[in-house]
Amino acid sequence: MRKVSAADRARVNPYAGNVEAIAAGRNLFLNNCAKCHGEHAQGKGSRPPLRSERIQSATDGEIAWIVKNGNLYKGMPSWGGLPEQERWQIVTYIRSLSPEVGH
Repeated sequence: MRKVSAADRARVNPYAGNVEAIAAGRNLFLNNCAKCHGEHAQGKGSRPPLRSERIQSATDGEIAWIVKNGNLYKGMPSWGGLPEQERWQIVTYIRSLSPEVGH
């Protein structure tokens, strides 16, 4: 996530901890992200688990940036076409996940 600017890295999630946003984010995740990251965000093939320490230690702003911009070099599409509110809901859902155990 080296490409993320300091300003983007410092962005604050307006839905942090919001139960409704977690539920909405889960639905968005299942519809948009699960086909690559797995239904439970456990990762699939070369697609990383979103419960990993690397993702869970990222800032909300870093996660929001990667959701918006993607990383085509690594196969991550841009979800910039989703409204910003929905992207933050996905971030909120990812934040609600329990970290991987044993990794």
